[in-house]
Amino acid sequence: MYPNRSICEVLDGMRDCYKTRNFAYLLGLIEEAQYMANRMESTLSDKKDIKRMYKERSELYEEIEKLR
Repeated sequence: MYPNRSICEVLDGMRDCYKTRNFAYLLGLIEEAQYMANRMESTLSDKKDIKRMYKERSELYEEIEKLR
């Protein structure tokens, strides 16, 4: 499932808060941006782990072939 808004749209909302000097909803926008950034960071970490596991698996397959 993809979010309805991108982090760029949230940052644009923050800029609008500053332009209008209406900071009533700024805390909500900050929380939304943090949530999105945390999800992106987590996904990058997961992808890095998957890449590392594929490499480790290949090395183990090579080691098994040497032992045969």
